Amino acid sequence: MKVPNLDEYSKKYESVQFERKDGILLVTLHTRGKDVVWDFVTDEEVGYMFGDIGNDRENKVIILTGTGDTFIAKENISTDPIDPKIWCNWIYRYAKRLLTNMINIPQPIIAAVNGPATVHGELPLVCDIVLSAENAYWQDRPHFRNGLVASDGVHIVYPMVMGQNRGKYFLLTGQEVSAQEMLNIGAINEVLPKEKLLPRAWELARIIMEKPELTVRNMREAINQELKRRIDNELGLGLMLEGVAAIDYWPTEFK
Repeated sequence: MKVPNLDEYSKKYESVQFERKDGILLVTLHTRGKDVVWDFVTDEEVGYMFGDIGNDRENKVIILTGTGDTFIAKENISTDPIDPKIWCNWIYRYAKRLLTNMINIPQPIIAAVNGPATVHGELPLVCDIVLSAENAYWQDRPHFRNGLVASDGVHIVYPMVMGQNRGKYFLLTGQEVSAQEMLNIGAINEVLPKEKLLPRAWELARIIMEKPELTVRNMREAINQELKRRIDNELGLGLMLEGVAAIDYWPTEFK
């Protein structure tokens, strides 16, 4: 099996920029150098990208961030009405790969949430350390408020990190929750001025790097067992429930 090489996979993805220094890989999501606009192409790319960076043994710690004023807060996933073939052969496969490949990355991941996380806000919450800019907030914008079942892993991650009842309320109401409130309930770890966000992420990454590599990788494995089990057991079912309802109703535009 060929081991992924940064020089090769850094050229594969239009939606991702990479910078590696001393084994620490900075992964920056973007759309043509500006704030991410999440679409089906990005969904496919980022899922494969997680597989590449996780299999590259030169990556020791990963920092995940966004571009501009948002982490992910814009989307363009309007399409014709969904049928079972489109859902199973396209959306289901991409969505399942995205979160599965991310949770199976063996290296610790630090999220540096540079702004609102209203689309795939579960991604930073799956990371091992979650840092947030003061102006950031979380919301599940694409799903229930647009008439879709809240799936894609948000049905797993938000109730886990926010608490069961609060997470369900959050998903059913489309509530916005500020970074400070996420900190207060223990869903994230630090809230910082935006200009201090990446320096703090690099500082924490270097602290982790001081430990033996096998210890670091096994630590990530040990502390994520419950999350891995739930993703393995519940992600596919959630996506299928979303798909059944989406075949009946798919929004003509996303609010």
